[in-house]
Amino acid sequence: MVLNQRAFNIVFLFLSVIALGMMSSVSLANEPEMVRPETLPQGFVLVVTDQSGKANKDNPMYFASSINGWNPADEESLLSGRSDLRWQIVIDKNLQGVGVQFKFTLGGWDREELDSDGNPIANRSLPLIDASKYKGGERPIIELTVADFREPVSLAEQVRKSGFYHELVVTGDVARLPVQGGAGGAESFTRDLLIWTPPGYNDLENRDREYPVLYMFDGQNLFEQLPGIPGEWNADETATSLVESGRIEPVVIVGIPHSGEHRISEFLPFGSYKGVVGDGQETMAWVLREVMPRVERAFRVKTDRESTSIGGASLGGAMALYGSTAYQDRFANVIVESLPMMGDNGESTMKYLSHVKSWPSKVFIGMGGQEVGNAPEDEQRNKQYELWAQTLDMGLAASGLSEDQRMLVIEPDANHNETAWSNRFERALMFLYGK
Repeated sequence: MVLNQRAFNIVFLFLSVIALGMMSSVSLANEPEMVRPETLPQGFVLVVTDQSGKANKDNPMYFASSINGWNPADEESLLSGRSDLRWQIVIDKNLQGVGVQFKFTLGGWDREELDSDGNPIANRSLPLIDASKYKGGERPIIELTVADFREPVSLAEQVRKSGFYHELVVTGDVARLPVQGGAGGAESFTRDLLIWTPPGYNDLENRDREYPVLYMFDGQNLFEQLPGIPGEWNADETATSLVESGRIEPVVIVGIPHSGEHRISEFLPFGSYKGVVGDGQETMAWVLREVMPRVERAFRVKTDRESTSIGGASLGGAMALYGSTAYQDRFANVIVESLPMMGDNGESTMKYLSHVKSWPSKVFIGMGGQEVGNAPEDEQRNKQYELWAQTLDMGLAASGLSEDQRMLVIEPDANHNETAWSNRFERALMFLYGK
């Protein structure tokens, strides 16, 4: 389908002017100026008291968060010990208002922080601070307390109980398929693809049947909830219900896990994000060169364009959007959830899209009305994200995609997390595969 580039650009320009006007309308009259620390370009300092006494020079404390791929042992997020026996980390990146969720660990999710009763805590968020006190560029100091840390189970005990791999707790059949390589720092990695096969796949009468396939980025969160992550997609439960009820045709779902510490660089196809210039285009080339042929050899999936779809959320959504347009001859459908605006309010994304010559057959766009957060000071940015999703949809309409070819779902109370993506996944599958 040929893109009406002038129409697309006009729609985007018009809505961008509106969005910028909304940003400038924030009142300056209210004092104090309570904001999230993530909005301060100079960053902030976290000072942590370890009440358990378990953190020491041999077992230092780490900051595992949504800005480092939830890596529990990220050397760049290592806290330093202080003379007052507390721990400190300086977050000096310009986060550009992107909300941060986090926990502290002693180097692994088997050593994550616990509450005073020995239970895992909910993901932390930063408290509001008075920005008027830091006009000179001084970093605010935020003091936090950790009650306890989990005691790790020995490796020997882990192997005795479940082997090197933990048992997958899923609905239906999910197989691991190792694949090598990647991009953005993950070129030498080996990771396991997670492949869900639909009900009836292993039945004798279906031994020669081939199935459509959906490739999903951030596949580690599709079928089960991992430690430190607020939820999962419940893709296995949702797809099982839809297939068994006859509402969608059976489909194979392939989860492509990220590489951990290199997630931002490997899942960033255009522009920059949090100071990182990504290598997502090479990652996508790796998916076509290594991942898809590996799946096609091991599973009975159809290989034609009309039977092949791609999807993801956040940076995974950016990868899906890029892959479905840069390689539109390989992918017929795409799921784009919670597409981030990056650090340039989406300009790099729209610049890329303005040069797209043809589009997938079906495009599903999902967005929450509370993508940034639920606090009053997040309202303007949340509205920008809604406008961002509407801009994309109107651009697709201007390029010639009909209402049958595109679906925009904005949930007013939904956040930027797996719970929201899970709630919208049924609609996405019905749109792509509904009978």
